[in-house]
Formats: sequence, structure tokens, C-alpha cells
Amino acid sequence: MSKTGIKHVGIRFEGETCQISVWAPIAKIVICRLCDNNLEIPLRPLKYGYWYAESTLITPGDRYKISVDGNELPDPASLSQPEGVHGPSEAIDLRFNWTDQSYKPPKNSEFVIYEIHVGTFTSSRDFDGVIKKIPHLKDLGITAIEIMPVAQFPGGRNWGYDGVFPFAVQHSYGGASEFQRLVNAFHAVNIAVILDVVYNHIGPEGNYFSNYGPYFTNKYHTPWGDALNYDDRFCHGQRDLVLNNVRMWFEDFHIDALRLDAVHAIKDFGAVHILQEIRKETDQIIINSGKNRFLFIECDLNDRRFLDPLTKNGYDMDAQWLDEFHHALRVSVGEPKKGYYEEFNGLNDLAKAYEKAYVFDGNYSSHREKFFGTDSFGLEGNRFIVFCQNHDQIGNRMLGDRAVKIYSSEIARLMAFAVFMSPYLPLLFMGEEWGTEKPFPYFISHSDPELVQLVREGRKKEFEDFITNSDVPDPQSESIFRETILDWDELNSEPYRQRLLYYKSLIALRKTNPLLKDVQRDELKVKCIEDKKVLLLQVKKKEKSIVVIMNFSDHVQHVNLPEDFKWRMIFDTHETQAELIVGTDKPVITSYPLSPWSGYVYSSQ
Repeated sequence: MSKTGIKHVGIRFEGETCQISVWAPIAKIVICRLCDNNLEIPLRPLKYGYWYAESTLITPGDRYKISVDGNELPDPASLSQPEGVHGPSEAIDLRFNWTDQSYKPPKNSEFVIYEIHVGTFTSSRDFDGVIKKIPHLKDLGITAIEIMPVAQFPGGRNWGYDGVFPFAVQHSYGGASEFQRLVNAFHAVNIAVILDVVYNHIGPEGNYFSNYGPYFTNKYHTPWGDALNYDDRFCHGQRDLVLNNVRMWFEDFHIDALRLDAVHAIKDFGAVHILQEIRKETDQIIINSGKNRFLFIECDLNDRRFLDPLTKNGYDMDAQWLDEFHHALRVSVGEPKKGYYEEFNGLNDLAKAYEKAYVFDGNYSSHREKFFGTDSFGLEGNRFIVFCQNHDQIGNRMLGDRAVKIYSSEIARLMAFAVFMSPYLPLLFMGEEWGTEKPFPYFISHSDPELVQLVREGRKKEFEDFITNSDVPDPQSESIFRETILDWDELNSEPYRQRLLYYKSLIALRKTNPLLKDVQRDELKVKCIEDKKVLLLQVKKKEKSIVVIMNFSDHVQHVNLPEDFKWRMIFDTHETQAELIVGTDKPVITSYPLSPWSGYVYSSQ
């Protein structure tokens, strides 16, 4: 809990009593007005700019607005916005009949993550659609889903990063109770739920925060405008908001982990960083609940401080998305060195990413024109999350095209193999497992024509380094959006079924092989045979060993295996039948021709 002692903001029910809490430090009069009967409930001022009231006149389902010095607005801490971002807020009760008391989240090393955008995952575009795909996800073998942001956004379609009500679950997805039902259903089959949250900016349309108080500061600027206020005058209001939000997701929604978007864009130079406070808040929730909770971050600073413990004045986040692994992998398979790929040198950098996580760990970055990054020595592999596709790395492409649209099936298989053979936590993006070609460009449904045009112009500028003959997809276009919705009927035909079998086998290998499922970075030896474009990884544990070989060239290569063991092949990315891939008896070998764009796993006898 923050220093102000505020337990929660907005409207909450305790029995039949409704507690109303609003932060408006400059206001003279604050009133909660019920829309249906115009009943007004005056709030009294408390310390630190808070206003408070208790009432039995509000019941779940009532619509209300907050009047701040006569200006009626939606509640910034609203739990529900059934009429959209400009409409009244709805008072709802978050109490839910949970049945997950015996559920325990996976250990750090056991996460196999599947990223989902609720609005495009199924044709119903809601939480119920996701719930109905639980058998598919369980059979696939993943241990956690990661839900892209669900905070209420303008209109009915959005990536989720334009959310303007951080406590309100998107109404078109099903709202709070349906999201709770989703979490409960996944916990019933022992799949964890990670939620993507955005604490670095608030979306532009429906953003009423500044009408209440200085939630923003002009001390710093971000790609979205003025920064959220984490260290300027009155910053306790924004800090309280975030800590309350973290507590709500963990306690009221039983979320297992939060993925914090772009924490490098959080501007906080105070003595105690907001991430440190989030860590402490989360640790207290773990103690109170007896269940683990995790904090994952997106960060492009290559700064180990985000992962170092609080005792070293670090931020102690549990894991970080490792974009540099992705960039090095893409260049290794032939991605043109443009934009943020320009300074990656393919296989050598990929080898470094396997071994040291950060490619830029204090060396010179030509893209940034400075020496960049810190080392990651001593940080375990499960502190990093890797991928060959995710929402950003697909959506950051001008056409939002997926790997199978760009590369051959052999290369796409090799890329996935490279991810699952790493000592890091693997993540895949929805539909990747069956090789759908459905694009995933950025999309919106704003109502302000001027704002829509600004977004269009911004997208065109973003792709200046990736000029092609194609037009930049219109993010406001509903037809562009509808092209992103997954077609589950694809699973009834080839080559999709064989691709799915491959991913199942790959995930099963990762989860069941004792040397792969919990690889420690100091157990992994990496060798780059640059002239052959071959990468060799070896893991040793006691008397056992495995060797992973990847051929990133377009022709056959021959590589001798280490002589300290006799070897048997247990995985080949070119095999097409799942039952032939894992655990098949193969003759003992010392050298084996490596097919173009292929990967193999050899186990010691």
C-alpha cells in the first residue's frame, strides 16, 4: 500500500455499502451523481487530494458520473464503461465465485507462453471465444496465456494500447465478470494467465485524467506526449493509481503475472522508482495469498537494474522480453538489415544472445550512436523471454505479415526451433502454431477524424525505413481489421495440421527433456561456425549431455559432433510426423549431413 494509505480508488462494494474514492487535489467540490435518478452524493475531502464518501444508495449496475467543480466526467478509476469511453461509468461488484483455490501457478522455468489478442483470436471477439479454445491450448502444451491489454479503449477494435480506463475491462470483450470466468477456467486446467498492462501512457481518446488532477507532467515527453507523473508535484496520485491497479488484477482477477508494457518509457527519477514499489506491493500480495505472482517487462534499455534485486537498488522484475534475440534471429535467416535490424550481424549476434542475453552489453551501437547496455552476468535464463514472433514484431512490419508469409516453411520451423532451444522462456503468438498467414497490423476505431488522420500519418512515418511498393494499411479500416481474425477452420486442412504437429512436438521436447526444460545459462556452451553458418549448442548436466545444431545456410553442411559422448538424434526439424520426432531410436552417429535451414537435437547415449 502506498504512503497515502489509499487501499483502492473508484467505486467498491463492501457488503451493501458503496465506497467512493476520487483523487482531485485541485478541486473545490466533488460529487458523485447517479444518472438514472440524478441523485447526488457529495464527497468530503481527505488528505493528499482525495475525496471520499460511503453510501447504500448505489447498487451494482447503476450508472454514474463524477462532478469535479461542476464538470461531469466518467470516473478515471471506473470498473466498467458499457456506453464506451465517453459515456457514464457503471458501478459493479468484483466479487466472484472462484473455484481455483487448489491451483498453483508454474515455476519461473516452466513458463511456455502463448500471446492472445482477445478481439482477433476468435470470430466472437470476446472472452467466451478464448475459453472455448482451452482444449486446443491445453493439447498444444503451453503453460500460460498472455492476454494483450483489456483496459477499455475507444470503439470496438483496438490493439489495446490505446486504453483510457485502466481498471475497466473492455465491455465488448465481456467485461469484468467474463474476464474472471476466463481466468478461473484456465486455472482449472493448470494454465496460468498473464495480463499485459500499460503504465507508461494513457490513450488519446476518452482520456479525462487531466480534468481530475496532475496525472501527467510536462517535465518529460514520450512518443505519446507528456509523460505520466511519477516524480513531479502531486505524483502520489498517479503512483497510487498504478499500485491499486496492480492489486486489483492480482487480488480481484487472480491474474498470475503482469507484463508491463515499455517500462523504458516510464519517467521516474524519484528516490524509489515506481517499479520498486510495484515489486514490494506484489511481494506483499504473494505473502497474503500464499501463491506466487510474477512481473514481466518490456524494456529496450539492456539495463540489468530492471532485473537486479531490491537489495542492490534494482527493480527486481521477474523476467524481461529479449527483443535482441529476435532481431539477431531474423537477420540470421535473411531479414534485410533495415531500421532496427541494421546493426545486427546475424549468427554471431545470435550466438551472443544465447550466451549473454544482451547483444549490446556495453559495446557501441551504431543505431543509437553510443555505447549501450550492461552485462547480464549471473542472471538466470528464466529472467528473459524470447520469441520469433509477437504482436510487436508482426505489427511493426508495414503489412503486419507473419513469418510463414515471408520465409519458407523450413526457415519458419528453424526459427521456432531456435526459440525453444534457448535457455530462456519461450513465447509464441496466437496462430503461429499452425502457421496461419493472417496478418496482424496495428488497428484502431477512433471516433475523432483528426485523431484518425494523425494515427495514419504516424504509421506512414514509422515505416520510412521499410519502404515497399505496398501502401501502409489504414489502421482505421474495418476490412483491414477483419483480415486479422484467426480462421480456425484452417486446422482442418494441410499444411496447417502438420505445422501444428510440429509445434506440439517442439513444446513437448522442451517440457519433457530433463536437460532442456530447465537449462541454466552456465550449463550452455555456444559455438558459431561462421563459414558454414552453423550454430552448435551443448548442454551438460552430470553424466548426460545434449547437442543442438542449427544450419542457417541454404545448402547441406557437415559438422562433427563433440567426441566426449556417443550421440543419438532425438529431434529433426525436417521430420513431418510428430510421432517420429521425439524419442525415436536412431543409430549412434558422430557426423551427420545437415539439411539446408534445419535444426537437430542429439542426446548422449
